[in-house]
Amino acid sequence: MRRTLAARIAGSVVLAAGTVIATTMPATATTTDAPTPTTADAPAVTMLDAMQRDLGLDRQQAQTRIDQESVANRANEVLREALGADFGGSHFDAQRGKLVVGVTDAAQFDVVRDAGAAARLVDHTVADLGAVVDGLNADSGQAPASVTGWYADTTANTVVLTTKPGTAAEAERFVEAAEVDGTAVDVVESEEAPRALADVIGGNAYYTGGGGRCSIGFSVQGGFVTAGHCGSVGTSTSQPSGTVAGSSFPGNDYGFVRTSAGETPRPLVNNYRGGTVGVSGSTESAVGSSICRSGSTTGWHCGTVEAKNQTVRYSQGAVYGLTRTNVCAEPGDSGGSWLTGSQAQGVTSGGSGNCTWGGTTYFQPVNEILNAYGLRLLTQ
Repeated sequence: MRRTLAARIAGSVVLAAGTVIATTMPATATTTDAPTPTTADAPAVTMLDAMQRDLGLDRQQAQTRIDQESVANRANEVLREALGADFGGSHFDAQRGKLVVGVTDAAQFDVVRDAGAAARLVDHTVADLGAVVDGLNADSGQAPASVTGWYADTTANTVVLTTKPGTAAEAERFVEAAEVDGTAVDVVESEEAPRALADVIGGNAYYTGGGGRCSIGFSVQGGFVTAGHCGSVGTSTSQPSGTVAGSSFPGNDYGFVRTSAGETPRPLVNNYRGGTVGVSGSTESAVGSSICRSGSTTGWHCGTVEAKNQTVRYSQGAVYGLTRTNVCAEPGDSGGSWLTGSQAQGVTSGGSGNCTWGGTTYFQPVNEILNAYGLRLLTQ
């Protein structure tokens, strides 16, 4: 097993939960401050602004990247299926402006190149990395308190396990005891320490029966999706009014609020610039893609997707299958929307750091939520 001791200083990991709500707007019929829909190019406009600020790009560079990522994400869908058991993960390489796809059989290089992507030979398939994550998940109750999480890093073709500084040895013993493929695991010492973000708000707020506030994620037929830790099944909500009809946390971090008659869910996300971004679908973006988040505490921020299938160990328990990003967030951003262009990606779960010096934030993929409850995402 490889051992990496370069400490990653990332503050404390938190659920962006609690009393703040986040983003996509199911505007209610009686809401007087509902944002006004903008033109069809709103996603590009708001992403261009935030990408310039957060990724250090000029306007032309930001537009070029959006165009390149659109091509890369379409190729990613095709190649994931075409390569089958040889698929070793993928990521968008911003320097090269194209998708990089790992394969475990060099004979598949031409298949990758024909799709307009770059090929590289890797040791582990996505299924291999997923099996390691699943094995660690199955033994998560035996993990030492110093271990804060693990995720499949398709860029490095490894599973990264984070643990507090000075505790790499006990983390390695946990990996060995879990009887997973240790050659696929990198132990990274990190300051990350998951905790719940209570009393937070993002986007258009909704309030729970206990007086807390959380974030609206995306409008679906009959209501909206949000973070599961914001409320258990049966919890009543107001502004908009409704009832939590589905909730899973820990294990997952997603929930579904069924809104009351008279509330009008809309396929919109608050861009914190006086308008909204329309949602047109939920095509999953590749690792390395740019992504933006809306939340009432910190507004609209962008960054990139760092990894998928992240396990995070909050104090309330482990959550599996999250997506890891380098976008900042703060308490109150829980449940908020994540978008790549106009494509819905997920809802805010938690993270570490803040929007003064940065951090890591995790989101629950939206397609998993839709599938779990049989919901239909509202789109323009």
